Amino acid sequence: MRKLLILLLVLAYSPGGVCLDLGSGAVEATTTDAAGGAQQEEEEMFPFDEEEEQLKVSDPLEPVNRGIFWFNDKLYFYLLKPVARGYRWAVPEPWRVAVQNVFSNLASPVRIINSGLQGKFSDAGNEVTRFFINTTIGIGGLFDTAKDHFDLRKHDEDTGQTLGYYGIGPGIYLVLPILGPSDVRDAVGIFADSRMDLVYYLFDGWTYYEVKAYEKINALSLDKDTYESIKKEALDPYLFVRDAFMQYRENKVKH
Repeated sequence: MRKLLILLLVLAYSPGGVCLDLGSGAVEATTTDAAGGAQQEEEEMFPFDEEEEQLKVSDPLEPVNRGIFWFNDKLYFYLLKPVARGYRWAVPEPWRVAVQNVFSNLASPVRIINSGLQGKFSDAGNEVTRFFINTTIGIGGLFDTAKDHFDLRKHDEDTGQTLGYYGIGPGIYLVLPILGPSDVRDAVGIFADSRMDLVYYLFDGWTYYEVKAYEKINALSLDKDTYESIKKEALDPYLFVRDAFMQYRENKVKH
């Protein structure tokens, strides 16, 4: 039973996919300056512009996707969020931000490799420099010294974006059990990115899953109830999350 719960936690982002670690880089949302970049990331998750043409989404599996969306929704409200809120109450926010910084630093190879594959060599160099500074001066990544003192900001790149850069379309929209919103292209990217994350090489067996579960709960504890707001305001949360996610990923590929 304990192992099952760990697997659920390690895979989870949030119900319909208000991703806390989209495409290997995660989110990040709080009131502190250290998490300010995360809050901006959260705002970019819903990039609707009334003057922008609505992105057409291929969703032939909508009935199945809605069923999985319902399952993820219940998992979020009855397990993931309560655990995250308890953790939020017990652990001061600066500590949680520091933990998130460590995991973000360990995911640097994802950004370095994918920036290079897209020909963004300046961004790749920026990520190499950030990794060196944050690992040394930032004490193993506990502090984002590269951003705070050298104005070197993170450039999120992932395998899904790289595939899109080379002209591979997103394919049909998918809601993955536990993982949340995705598409065919990003589903492939999720696996590839997991093998570039240094956490994969630092921990073996169930320890790896326990560490990843902790990462997800820590990230979710920094979220300011984004999904709850969607549920409250959106007439159809499924459609809102679907369209927001696909538009978000389209914008990430373009930039």
